Amino acid sequence: MGKIDRIEKQTRNRFLNLYEFFVTRRDGSAGSYYVASRAETAGDLKAVRGDNHPDGVIIYALTEDREKVLLVRQYRYPLGGYVYELPAGLCDPGETCREAAVREIHEETGLLLSPLDVNPVCEKPRFSSVGMTDESCAIVFGYISGELSQDFMEVTEEIEPLLADRDEVRRILREERVAMPCAYHIERFLTDEDPFAYLKAL
Repeated sequence: MGKIDRIEKQTRNRFLNLYEFFVTRRDGSAGSYYVASRAETAGDLKAVRGDNHPDGVIIYALTEDREKVLLVRQYRYPLGGYVYELPAGLCDPGETCREAAVREIHEETGLLLSPLDVNPVCEKPRFSSVGMTDESCAIVFGYISGELSQDFMEVTEEIEPLLADRDEVRRILREERVAMPCAYHIERFLTDEDPFAYLKAL
């Protein structure tokens, strides 16, 4: 098994930093590995701490009649264009995942989120892209109400919220760029009579 010998922080940014891991590979050779992380210091990295606190939340939310799913079309610099995603955001210090989800939904869409009471394993933080980052996010499920609005959005965000019915979801999956967690959940939205039914199996 490989071993981490030391870690050096390579950048000084507010939300995301690059760390260089100096490692010993399983064959005994030395190497280095680069990891993007939201950790403020090397000591805060999950590889060092050994825990899995969520960095953020992803929200899978439906209208109360279950006929539409809440999506965002967001400009992402790594892609140089727009991609369809589920609403998401970072957790503030001391904030629960559900509290963060309610806040983020209101900020990004103007809507009110009513989180579902689900088995804790359904909201357990999961890792997003383990080959590049130690970031983990929890998924919060719920119903939304109110009217769409961009009045509460941060000026740095380029987000277009939308309520998509099944025909629009099919079009998006066929024609648009879609983030992986979004694609997985909206495929279930298309195929399951009760899109939240699978949560009851855990």
